[in-house]
Amino acid sequence: MEDLNSVNKRAHKMVLSNRRTCNLTGVCDVLSFDVNEIILETDLGMLMIKGNELHVNRLTLEKGEVDVEGRIDSFTYSEQLGTAAKGESLLTRLFR
Repeated sequence: MEDLNSVNKRAHKMVLSNRRTCNLTGVCDVLSFDVNEIILETDLGMLMIKGNELHVNRLTLEKGEVDVEGRIDSFTYSEQLGTAAKGESLLTRLFR
């Protein structure tokens, strides 16, 4: 099996504290967000964060870092390696 670290540009790390704050690295893009759901494109695929009163406090795409605050209920990953580079639209990626 191929080593994922050799494929990715940045390390992907998630630090969750008390289900209220989350610090993420390895983020390529924020595709959508509202108070109940945040969808991120990471170096390891799409990441959906669900919860209540979610806020993106800090976003530094140059470094691939995102800080999220609110009540976090779940994290869901889908699809290996982002498809944005393939020219697919957001709707195509979400409704697979």
